Amino acid sequence: MNMQEFNLEYNLNRVKTFLERGELQRFRDYFLSLHTRDQASLFVELEEEERQVVYQFLSPQEAADMFDSLEEDQEDVEDFFLEMNPQYAADLLERMYADNAVALLGNLDKDHIQQLLSHMEPESASNLRKMLQYEKETAGSIMTKEYIALNARMTIGETLASLKHTALGAETIYYLYVVDEQNHLMGVVSLRDIVTQEDEELISNVMNTNVISVSVFDDQEDVAQLISDYDFLALPVIDEAGRLSGIITVDDIIDVIEDEAASDYSGLAAVDVEERTTNPIQAAASRLPWLITLLFLGIGTSTLISYFEVLVSQAAVLAVFISLITGTAGNAGTQSLAVAIRRLGERDQGNRSLGKMVLNELATGVVTGTIAGIVVFFIVGLWQQNFILGFIVAVALFFAVIMANMAGSFIPLVIEKMGFDPAVASGPFITTLSDLTSVFIYFSIATLFLPYLN
Repeated sequence: MNMQEFNLEYNLNRVKTFLERGELQRFRDYFLSLHTRDQASLFVELEEEERQVVYQFLSPQEAADMFDSLEEDQEDVEDFFLEMNPQYAADLLERMYADNAVALLGNLDKDHIQQLLSHMEPESASNLRKMLQYEKETAGSIMTKEYIALNARMTIGETLASLKHTALGAETIYYLYVVDEQNHLMGVVSLRDIVTQEDEELISNVMNTNVISVSVFDDQEDVAQLISDYDFLALPVIDEAGRLSGIITVDDIIDVIEDEAASDYSGLAAVDVEERTTNPIQAAASRLPWLITLLFLGIGTSTLISYFEVLVSQAAVLAVFISLITGTAGNAGTQSLAVAIRRLGERDQGNRSLGKMVLNELATGVVTGTIAGIVVFFIVGLWQQNFILGFIVAVALFFAVIMANMAGSFIPLVIEKMGFDPAVASGPFITTLSDLTSVFIYFSIATLFLPYLN
């Protein structure tokens, strides 16, 4: 047990004891002294009866601070809101940062969402409804409404005085956004600019009018790339009319990057790596479609081998090297696939760069295939005392690696052009496809050189 696990268990035992005894003040003093992330970790470990006591002991604001640190894909979120008093749940959501509230509401059914929104203040409910309308994985769906907007005619002194009253409700105050009367984004000023200027200076003289922003409809991957490129802590989000709709903070982008990485890895493994179910039947049901698809491709490889059964019977030694060629080609294809998916994730690259990537992978396949072929030529030749056999295996390996590299880099491009997630071009799919092509190449070359082999 590491220190983090020890602390969680220790804190959990103390919290459970306070709840069991109904010691309200001792619970509040201890629980609220913890970081909100630790509070959330403890909360999800409690039983429903214990959580009901927590709802009595914590105000909606205190619970909202804790729920802001809750994982948005926490599988029990729906149960948490169902077991709460609807008004308490609505007050909690109303006090959360809007982006976090929307993320949690995404785990609920439409009727339950409408019930909770009906218990909120009209303005808060309206804001959440607008954000819920945006497509998932867009800037609009992950932005927050808690930002600070300034008027260009304000002075530095007026801004500092205003911040004392408004900063507490903002998710970040490092960037302050300047808007006009219609809320059009005019500029941005950093907190550093504010504290280093004289009180009489106007915001219009300090602000940076060259503002980099994103549209509410932009893909979250594009936003993540932009924040990564410019090292921003936050990025303004505007609507189609240029009005400031919200901001996206770097902590939300970290979540996006983790989600996208998990998605890409899921594609490489042909399995949902975020799979949380402990039910073997459900887990099997989510994995079977890919396995069955790959099974049919595997049958194709077996059928191909049986087609060359006469060839194998004439030179049984050929069968020894099937797995060597298919395995090496499959590994090469998976490497190429990983590079291709990574390049496709870099949205700032144009089609010319992607085309260059395919050519680079072709050249890489030629180099790696040549070197691997030379190595295997001498190994097989010396091992089997037959350099004709070594030549056959080497040439087959050369072409198999090139084909695998091309498949690994080209197939994701085709799938993306078709409008699908390129991560579905999974590692197992490329590996199985490489098996099929490698076997065909190997036995075709062996057929040509069979007279010399014997």
